[in-house]
Amino acid sequence: MTQSARARRARLQDQLQARLPHQPELVLVTDLDGTLLGGSSAWRRRLYAWLVEQRERVLHIFCTGRDLRSVARLLQEEDRLGLHPPHLVIGDVGCSVACGASLDLVPLAVDPIEAAWQGRPEVLLPLLAGLPGLSPQPVTADRRLAYYIDPEALDRGRLAAIEGHGVDCLVSDNKYLDILPAGVNKGSTLLALLEWLEVEAERVVTAGDTLNDLAMFETGLQGVMVGNAEADLVAALPRLPQVYRAQGEGCEGIVEGLRHFGFGSLLGDLAR
Repeated sequence: MTQSARARRARLQDQLQARLPHQPELVLVTDLDGTLLGGSSAWRRRLYAWLVEQRERVLHIFCTGRDLRSVARLLQEEDRLGLHPPHLVIGDVGCSVACGASLDLVPLAVDPIEAAWQGRPEVLLPLLAGLPGLSPQPVTADRRLAYYIDPEALDRGRLAAIEGHGVDCLVSDNKYLDILPAGVNKGSTLLALLEWLEVEAERVVTAGDTLNDLAMFETGLQGVMVGNAEADLVAALPRLPQVYRAQGEGCEGIVEGLRHFGFGSLLGDLAR
Protein backbone atom coordinates (compact mmCIF):
# COMPACT_ATOMS: atom_id res chain seq x y z
CA MET A 1 0.00 0.00 0.00
CA THR A 2 1.41 3.39 -0.99
CA GLN A 3 1.85 6.26 1.44
CA SER A 4 -1.09 8.14 -0.11
CA ALA A 5 -3.27 5.02 0.14
CA ARG A 6 -2.33 4.58 3.80
CA ALA A 7 -3.23 8.22 4.42
CA ARG A 8 -6.63 7.78 2.77
CA ARG A 9 -7.36 4.67 4.80
CA ALA A 10 -6.23 6.46 7.98
CA ARG A 11 -8.71 9.26 7.27
CA LEU A 12 -11.48 6.70 6.93
CA GLN A 13 -10.41 4.87 10.10
CA ASP A 14 -10.46 8.16 12.04
CA GLN A 15 -14.20 8.37 11.40
CA LEU A 16 -14.88 4.87 12.75
CA GLN A 17 -15.11 3.63 16.32
CA ALA A 18 -14.04 0.04 15.55
CA ARG A 19 -10.75 -0.94 13.97
CA LEU A 20 -10.83 -2.40 10.48
CA PRO A 21 -8.81 -5.51 9.62
CA HIS A 22 -5.37 -4.39 8.46
CA GLN A 23 -5.12 -6.66 5.42
CA PRO A 24 -8.39 -8.58 5.10
CA GLU A 25 -8.33 -11.83 3.18
CA LEU A 26 -11.96 -11.27 2.20
CA VAL A 27 -14.32 -8.31 2.02
CA LEU A 28 -17.82 -9.78 2.27
CA VAL A 29 -20.60 -7.39 1.24
CA THR A 30 -24.06 -8.72 2.08
CA ASP A 31 -27.58 -7.54 1.54
CA LEU A 32 -29.76 -8.24 4.60
CA ASP A 33 -33.39 -9.24 3.96
CA GLY A 34 -33.49 -12.48 2.01
CA THR A 35 -29.70 -12.76 1.97
CA LEU A 36 -27.84 -12.52 5.30
CA LEU A 37 -31.23 -12.84 7.03
CA GLY A 38 -32.33 -15.64 4.70
CA GLY A 39 -32.03 -19.40 4.93
CA SER A 40 -32.55 -21.77 7.83
CA SER A 41 -31.82 -20.79 11.43
CA ALA A 42 -29.07 -23.43 11.50
CA TRP A 43 -27.25 -21.91 8.53
CA ARG A 44 -27.69 -18.41 9.88
CA ARG A 45 -26.19 -19.37 13.24
CA ARG A 46 -23.24 -21.07 11.52
CA LEU A 47 -22.44 -18.12 9.25
CA TYR A 48 -22.89 -15.52 11.98
CA ALA A 49 -20.56 -17.43 14.32
CA TRP A 50 -17.96 -17.72 11.55
CA LEU A 51 -18.10 -13.98 10.90
CA VAL A 52 -17.36 -13.32 14.58
CA GLU A 53 -14.50 -15.82 14.61
CA GLN A 54 -12.95 -14.39 11.44
CA ARG A 55 -13.41 -10.72 12.25
CA GLU A 56 -9.68 -9.94 11.81
CA ARG A 57 -9.54 -11.75 8.46
CA VAL A 58 -12.94 -10.92 6.97
CA LEU A 59 -14.09 -7.32 6.60
CA HIS A 60 -17.88 -7.49 6.65
CA ILE A 61 -20.13 -4.80 5.14
CA PHE A 62 -23.92 -4.71 5.31
CA CYS A 63 -25.30 -3.29 2.03
CA THR A 64 -29.01 -2.84 2.54
CA GLY A 65 -32.11 -0.86 1.69
CA ARG A 66 -32.83 -0.48 5.39
CA ASP A 67 -32.21 2.84 7.10
CA LEU A 68 -29.78 2.95 10.02
CA ARG A 69 -32.52 2.96 12.65
CA SER A 70 -33.89 -0.25 11.20
CA VAL A 71 -30.38 -1.74 11.16
CA ALA A 72 -30.01 -0.90 14.86
CA ARG A 73 -33.29 -2.65 15.70
CA LEU A 74 -32.30 -5.62 13.59
CA LEU A 75 -29.00 -6.10 15.41
CA GLN A 76 -30.85 -6.19 18.72
CA GLU A 77 -33.43 -8.67 17.42
CA GLU A 78 -30.98 -11.00 15.70
CA ASP A 79 -28.50 -11.11 18.57
CA ARG A 80 -30.35 -14.28 19.63
CA LEU A 81 -28.93 -15.99 16.52
CA GLY A 82 -25.48 -14.53 17.02
CA LEU A 83 -25.55 -11.71 14.45
CA HIS A 84 -22.97 -9.09 15.43
CA PRO A 85 -22.43 -5.61 13.98
CA PRO A 86 -20.38 -5.58 10.77
CA HIS A 87 -17.36 -3.35 10.26
CA LEU A 88 -19.31 -0.98 7.99
CA VAL A 89 -22.90 -0.39 6.90
CA ILE A 90 -24.08 0.87 3.53
CA GLY A 91 -27.74 1.69 4.14
CA ASP A 92 -30.64 3.46 2.43
CA VAL A 93 -29.90 1.65 -0.86
CA GLY A 94 -26.48 3.31 -1.01
CA CYS A 95 -27.39 6.73 0.39
CA SER A 96 -25.88 6.20 3.87
CA VAL A 97 -22.52 4.86 5.05
CA ALA A 98 -21.93 4.24 8.75
CA CYS A 99 -19.56 2.67 11.23
CA GLY A 100 -20.87 -0.80 12.02
CA ALA A 101 -20.12 -0.52 15.74
CA SER A 102 -21.72 2.85 16.42
CA LEU A 103 -23.91 3.33 13.30
CA ASP A 104 -22.57 6.88 13.20
CA LEU A 105 -22.37 8.29 9.67
CA VAL A 106 -19.02 8.38 7.87
CA PRO A 107 -18.77 11.95 6.52
CA LEU A 108 -16.15 11.10 3.90
CA ALA A 109 -18.65 8.86 2.15
CA VAL A 110 -21.93 10.59 2.98
CA ASP A 111 -21.17 14.27 2.35
CA PRO A 112 -21.08 13.97 -1.47
CA ILE A 113 -24.39 12.09 -1.45
CA GLU A 114 -25.94 14.70 0.83
CA ALA A 115 -24.84 17.45 -1.56
CA ALA A 116 -26.44 15.62 -4.51
CA TRP A 117 -29.73 15.27 -2.59
CA GLN A 118 -30.07 18.90 -1.50
CA GLY A 119 -33.32 20.46 -2.74
CA ARG A 120 -34.66 17.28 -4.33
CA PRO A 121 -37.44 16.43 -1.81
CA GLU A 122 -38.97 19.90 -2.07
CA VAL A 123 -39.37 19.43 -5.83
CA LEU A 124 -40.32 15.76 -5.85
CA LEU A 125 -42.80 15.39 -3.00
CA PRO A 126 -45.57 17.47 -4.66
CA LEU A 127 -45.14 15.51 -7.91
CA LEU A 128 -45.28 12.14 -6.15
CA ALA A 129 -48.28 13.07 -4.03
CA GLY A 130 -50.58 12.79 -7.01
CA LEU A 131 -49.12 9.64 -8.52
CA PRO A 132 -51.51 6.63 -8.27
CA GLY A 133 -50.11 3.38 -6.91
CA LEU A 134 -47.72 4.87 -4.33
CA SER A 135 -47.87 4.90 -0.54
CA PRO A 136 -45.00 6.10 1.68
CA GLN A 137 -43.00 3.47 3.51
CA PRO A 138 -43.08 3.95 7.32
CA VAL A 139 -39.33 4.50 7.53
CA THR A 140 -37.15 7.50 8.22
CA ALA A 141 -35.31 7.41 4.91
CA ASP A 142 -32.21 9.59 4.57
CA ARG A 143 -31.12 11.11 1.27
CA ARG A 144 -33.84 9.19 -0.56
CA LEU A 145 -37.63 8.78 -0.72
CA ALA A 146 -39.16 5.34 -0.10
CA TYR A 147 -42.58 4.07 -1.20
CA TYR A 148 -44.61 0.91 -1.45
CA ILE A 149 -46.08 0.37 -4.89
CA ASP A 150 -49.28 -1.14 -6.19
CA PRO A 151 -47.98 -2.67 -9.43
CA GLU A 152 -51.46 -2.72 -10.96
CA ALA A 153 -52.08 0.98 -10.33
CA LEU A 154 -48.60 2.45 -10.88
CA ASP A 155 -47.87 3.81 -14.34
CA ARG A 156 -44.13 3.19 -14.49
CA GLY A 157 -43.89 5.44 -17.52
CA ARG A 158 -44.59 8.37 -15.21
CA LEU A 159 -41.39 7.63 -13.33
CA ALA A 160 -39.33 8.82 -16.31
CA ALA A 161 -40.62 12.34 -15.71
CA ILE A 162 -39.64 12.06 -12.05
CA GLU A 163 -36.11 11.04 -13.06
CA GLY A 164 -35.86 14.26 -15.08
CA HIS A 165 -35.37 16.04 -11.75
CA GLY A 166 -31.93 14.61 -11.06
CA VAL A 167 -32.90 11.33 -9.41
CA ASP A 168 -33.10 7.61 -10.21
CA CYS A 169 -36.25 5.56 -9.57
CA LEU A 170 -35.55 2.00 -8.46
CA VAL A 171 -38.33 -0.61 -8.22
CA SER A 172 -37.45 -3.84 -6.41
CA ASP A 173 -39.31 -7.04 -5.56
CA ASN A 174 -42.30 -5.50 -7.39
CA LYS A 175 -43.19 -3.93 -4.02
CA TYR A 176 -40.84 -1.07 -3.33
CA LEU A 177 -39.87 2.19 -5.00
CA ASP A 178 -36.76 4.06 -3.92
CA ILE A 179 -36.00 7.49 -5.32
CA LEU A 180 -32.27 8.18 -5.06
CA PRO A 181 -29.88 10.95 -6.09
CA ALA A 182 -28.93 10.31 -9.72
CA GLY A 183 -26.05 7.86 -9.98
CA VAL A 184 -26.20 6.81 -6.33
CA ASN A 185 -26.96 3.17 -5.55
CA LYS A 186 -25.52 0.21 -3.67
CA GLY A 187 -22.90 -0.35 -6.34
CA SER A 188 -21.64 3.22 -6.69
CA THR A 189 -21.36 3.69 -2.94
CA LEU A 190 -19.61 0.34 -2.51
CA LEU A 191 -17.02 1.19 -5.18
CA ALA A 192 -16.35 4.57 -3.58
CA LEU A 193 -15.87 2.91 -0.20
CA LEU A 194 -13.55 0.27 -1.63
CA GLU A 195 -11.34 3.04 -3.01
CA TRP A 196 -10.82 4.27 0.55
CA LEU A 197 -10.23 0.74 1.81
CA GLU A 198 -7.61 0.01 -0.87
CA VAL A 199 -8.38 -3.70 -1.24
CA GLU A 200 -7.90 -5.82 -4.36
CA ALA A 201 -11.09 -6.58 -6.29
CA GLU A 202 -10.44 -10.33 -6.16
CA ARG A 203 -10.80 -10.22 -2.37
CA VAL A 204 -14.33 -8.76 -2.58
CA VAL A 205 -17.52 -10.84 -2.80
CA THR A 206 -21.02 -9.32 -2.85
CA ALA A 207 -24.27 -11.16 -2.14
CA GLY A 208 -27.90 -10.25 -2.77
CA ASP A 209 -31.38 -11.34 -3.81
CA THR A 210 -33.44 -8.43 -5.21
CA LEU A 211 -33.24 -5.80 -7.92
CA ASN A 212 -31.78 -3.20 -5.60
CA ASP A 213 -28.74 -5.52 -5.46
CA LEU A 214 -28.32 -5.42 -9.24
CA ALA A 215 -26.10 -2.33 -9.02
CA MET A 216 -23.71 -4.29 -6.77
CA PHE A 217 -23.55 -7.09 -9.32
CA GLU A 218 -23.01 -4.62 -12.16
CA THR A 219 -19.78 -3.37 -10.57
CA GLY A 220 -17.92 -6.37 -12.03
CA LEU A 221 -16.98 -7.57 -8.56
CA GLN A 222 -17.49 -11.23 -7.70
CA GLY A 223 -21.10 -11.72 -6.68
CA VAL A 224 -23.39 -14.40 -5.25
CA MET A 225 -27.03 -14.39 -6.29
CA VAL A 226 -28.65 -16.53 -3.61
CA GLY A 227 -31.12 -19.30 -4.45
CA ASN A 228 -34.19 -17.32 -3.37
CA ALA A 229 -33.41 -14.33 -5.63
CA GLU A 230 -36.38 -12.58 -7.24
CA ALA A 231 -37.16 -13.51 -10.85
CA ASP A 232 -36.33 -10.09 -12.29
CA LEU A 233 -32.84 -10.27 -10.80
CA VAL A 234 -32.30 -13.81 -12.08
CA ALA A 235 -33.27 -12.56 -15.55
CA ALA A 236 -30.23 -10.27 -15.50
CA LEU A 237 -27.81 -13.14 -14.83
CA PRO A 238 -26.72 -13.70 -18.47
CA ARG A 239 -25.08 -10.26 -18.55
CA LEU A 240 -23.37 -10.65 -15.18
CA PRO A 241 -20.38 -12.94 -15.86
CA GLN A 242 -18.82 -12.39 -12.42
CA VAL A 243 -21.98 -13.44 -10.57
CA TYR A 244 -22.50 -16.99 -9.31
CA ARG A 245 -26.07 -18.30 -9.05
CA ALA A 246 -26.23 -20.31 -5.83
CA GLN A 247 -28.66 -23.15 -5.21
CA GLY A 248 -28.81 -22.55 -1.46
CA GLU A 249 -31.00 -19.83 -0.03
CA GLY A 250 -29.80 -16.96 2.13
CA CYS A 251 -26.81 -17.80 4.30
CA GLU A 252 -26.36 -21.24 2.78
CA GLY A 253 -26.16 -19.61 -0.64
CA ILE A 254 -23.56 -17.10 0.59
CA VAL A 255 -21.33 -19.92 1.83
CA GLU A 256 -21.84 -21.84 -1.40
CA GLY A 257 -20.76 -18.78 -3.36
CA LEU A 258 -17.69 -18.15 -1.22
CA ARG A 259 -16.64 -21.75 -1.80
CA HIS A 260 -17.17 -21.26 -5.55
CA PHE A 261 -14.89 -18.21 -5.55
CA GLY A 262 -12.06 -20.06 -3.85
CA PHE A 263 -12.45 -19.10 -0.20
CA GLY A 264 -12.88 -22.68 1.01
CA SER A 265 -9.71 -22.63 3.13
CA LEU A 266 -10.94 -19.52 4.90
CA LEU A 267 -14.38 -21.06 5.46
CA GLY A 268 -12.96 -24.12 7.24
CA ASP A 269 -15.78 -26.35 8.48
CA LEU A 270 -18.36 -24.11 6.79
CA ALA A 271 -17.10 -25.30 3.40
CA ARG A 272 -18.24 -28.86 4.12
